[in-house]
Amino acid sequence: MHTLLVAAHPDPRSLTHHVLEELEAALHPVSVETADLAKERFDPVFTLADRRAYHEGGNYPADVVSEHRRLERATDLVLVFPVYWWSMPALLKGWIDRVFVNGWAFEYSPASGLRPKLQALTTHLLPIAGDDSGSYERHGYEEALRTQIEHGIVDYCGSRRGATAFIHESEQASSEATARNVDRAVRIISDTIHARSRTRS
Repeated sequence: MHTLLVAAHPDPRSLTHHVLEELEAALHPVSVETADLAKERFDPVFTLADRRAYHEGGNYPADVVSEHRRLERATDLVLVFPVYWWSMPALLKGWIDRVFVNGWAFEYSPASGLRPKLQALTTHLLPIAGDDSGSYERHGYEEALRTQIEHGIVDYCGSRRGATAFIHESEQASSEATARNVDRAVRIISDTIHARSRTRS
């Protein structure tokens, strides 16, 4: 078992980074690697070279190949991110755009159709939301986000769906309430990964 935590937030003092640290500690003794996309200055811009690689199904840019190697070592992937405009930040979306590409995450051709390739990976989501859970339910925000990411990305590439644990009301004045929300979400994700680890051993 090896877990890759991927975070997208520019401020190292952010709640996102705090959650990342709490999750890494909770996952012990499972092997964990962290990809801090902002700190690593990952370029999220999908370039002409990326487009050519996408259509050819190979000859990927060097930084994309490095991300492929990280993901190939992982049994579990956890995306830890603040919710921006009811979705993920552009940095994380750009990472997915460039890394989860044709020929690696899936293969598609008009003749043979779609062949997902990430069946060995289980993907978990830890979105950090400013609004309360009631607003997410009333307006369908959670369902929309889950459809976009779980179905549109995770299922499309053949990855197994792991746990999804929202942290709501992340900007409330009560630090105690925020801490409880963080503890609950971290426990959901870490318990799921630990359970998988026990069944594989």
